[in-house]
Amino acid sequence: MTTAAGYFDRKPNAAPRPGLAHLQADPSSPHTPQRTFSSTFSSPSLSYRAEEEVLVFELGARHLSAGIVGESNPRCRLEFSPETSRRVGDYRQYYPEWQDRPRKRKRDYKWGVDHELWRMDLRDVDLGLVEDKLERVVREAYTKYLLLDSKNKRLVLVLPSLLPHRLLSSILSSIFFNFQTPSITLFSSPALNVVAGGCRAGLVVDIGWDETVITGVYDFREVQVRRTARAMKLVTKFMAELLKGYVDPEAASTKGPEPSEGQERRLPFDLFYDSRYFEFAEEVTSRIAWCPTETGSALQTRGGTNTGKDLPESHKAKAQETISIPSPLPPRKTLQIPFTKLAEPVEKGLLARGTNTHDLDHEEQSLHQLIYATLLSLPPDVRGVCMSRIIITGGGSNIAGFKTRLLSEVTSIFEKRGWNPVQGRAAEEVRRLAENPKLDKPRGPETMTAPQVEDEITEKLKKDKAKRSVAELGGEIRGVETLGAWAGGSLVASLKVKGVVEIERDTFLAHGLAGAKKESELVAATQRMSLGARTALGEKNGWTLGPWA
Repeated sequence: MTTAAGYFDRKPNAAPRPGLAHLQADPSSPHTPQRTFSSTFSSPSLSYRAEEEVLVFELGARHLSAGIVGESNPRCRLEFSPETSRRVGDYRQYYPEWQDRPRKRKRDYKWGVDHELWRMDLRDVDLGLVEDKLERVVREAYTKYLLLDSKNKRLVLVLPSLLPHRLLSSILSSIFFNFQTPSITLFSSPALNVVAGGCRAGLVVDIGWDETVITGVYDFREVQVRRTARAMKLVTKFMAELLKGYVDPEAASTKGPEPSEGQERRLPFDLFYDSRYFEFAEEVTSRIAWCPTETGSALQTRGGTNTGKDLPESHKAKAQETISIPSPLPPRKTLQIPFTKLAEPVEKGLLARGTNTHDLDHEEQSLHQLIYATLLSLPPDVRGVCMSRIIITGGGSNIAGFKTRLLSEVTSIFEKRGWNPVQGRAAEEVRRLAENPKLDKPRGPETMTAPQVEDEITEKLKKDKAKRSVAELGGEIRGVETLGAWAGGSLVASLKVKGVVEIERDTFLAHGLAGAKKESELVAATQRMSLGARTALGEKNGWTLGPWA
C-alpha cells in the first residue's frame, strides 16, 4: 500500500500523453484562425470607418431628381402631375373609360398649371400646397428608390439661381420639418452644369419649362444672367394648336377673342379647360418634335408655311413624308401629319420664326438673339472664354437637331455683325467701308525703315514661355456637352467641397431666412476674431444666402 508521502515524492512524466496527439491542428489542413480579443479600454485590432452618406436633390418647377453622392445618375426622377397629387383612396384614374369621360371646365385655367410645383409669379400660388406636394414626392423618393432613413443624412439641394425668398423658405421648411435633415447645402444649377461639362467657365443656356435662362459663368461665378419667356411651355402650346387642327379642323378654324392687357395668350380654340390636350401635346413634343439643322431660304423668310420646295437638300426627301399619330382624344382616330409640320412649333416657340425682331419685347427675344446679346454684354476676356464653351441644357435641349441649329444661328449673327453693339444703316455703312477701303486715298511719302535685328535672348524667352503655357481655346463659337446639374452636384459633393450656402436645421428653425447675414458682415466678423481656439467659433458665426440673397 502506497503511503501519502511516497505519492507526493513521485516526479511527473515529461512525455506527452499519447491519447491527445490526434487532436492537434494540422497546418496543411484548413482551420479557423485564432482571434485576438482586445481589452475593454484598448482600441480594437481592426478599425472600421462609417462613411457618411450624402444625398443630392435637384428640384425644378416640374420634377425632382434624387440620388446618392458619387453616382453618375440619379436613382429616380419624379414629375409633378395631377395623378401624383390625388388624395389617398382616389382611384378614379383606374375606372373603365375614365379617359373618355368629359372633364369639368375650370375658370381661368392656365396651361399646365396642374403639372407645375411653382411659378415665379407667386400672386396665385398656394405655398401650403407647394409644401404638401414637395413632401409627398420627397417621401416617395426616400421609401421607394433611395431606401434610406432621412435622419442624419446631409442634403445637397440644386436649385435655380433665382428664386423668390418666400418660395425658398417654403422649400427649406418642408424638408427640415418633415424629414429632420441636419443640414442642407445649396448649389446653383448653372455653376454645376459648368462643372459637369469639365470647364471652369461657360455660357449656360437652360431651356426650362416656363422660361429660358442664359447665364454667363466665369471661374464658377455667375457674371451675367438674362431671361426670356420662350421655353418649352410655349412650344407645347404651338404643338397643341397644330394637333387640334388635325383632330377637329372646324374648331381650329374659329378664332376666339383677343386677350386684354395683362392676360395670358389664348389659343384660337378652347383647349385650356381639358388637361388631356396638354398631356397629348407634351408627349408628341418630347417624342417626335424636331428642328432643321440647316437654314434654307424658306426657313429664313418671315411668315408663311414651309411646303418643302425651298428646304435644304437633307430635308427635301423628308418633306413629303407623313407621320401617323394615334390620338387618345375623342373622337379616337389616327392623325396624318406631314413631317415638316412637326418642326414648326419648335421654330416658332424658341427661334421666333415668323416674327420680326423689332416686334418682340425684351422678355420675348428669341434664343439666338439673346445668346448674342449676353455675349456682347460680357467683358472681352470673359466673352472670349464663354463663346467657345456654350452649354445647352434643359428639357428643350433634347429636341433632335436643335443644338446644331441654335449654334449655327449664333454663328451667322456673329459673322454678320461682329461684336459691334451699334446696329442700323450707319453701322452697316461703316462696316462696309472697313471691309473694302477706297483705293484712291492720299498716301503720304514713303519712308525707308531700317530692318530690325532679332534679339536672341528675347526669342529664347518667348519659346520657353510658349512651352510652359497651356493654350486655351477662345474666340470661336463652339458647344460643350454636359452631364447635367445633378451629376455636377454629385461630383462636387463627393470631393468634400464646402458650399457657400450651408444651412443648419436648428439655426433655420429658430430664425428662418431672417437669420441669414450678408457676406460683408461675415467677413468683418471673421476678421475681428483672433487666431487660435476662437477661430472655430467664428466659422459658426452665421450663414449667408449667397446668390439667392
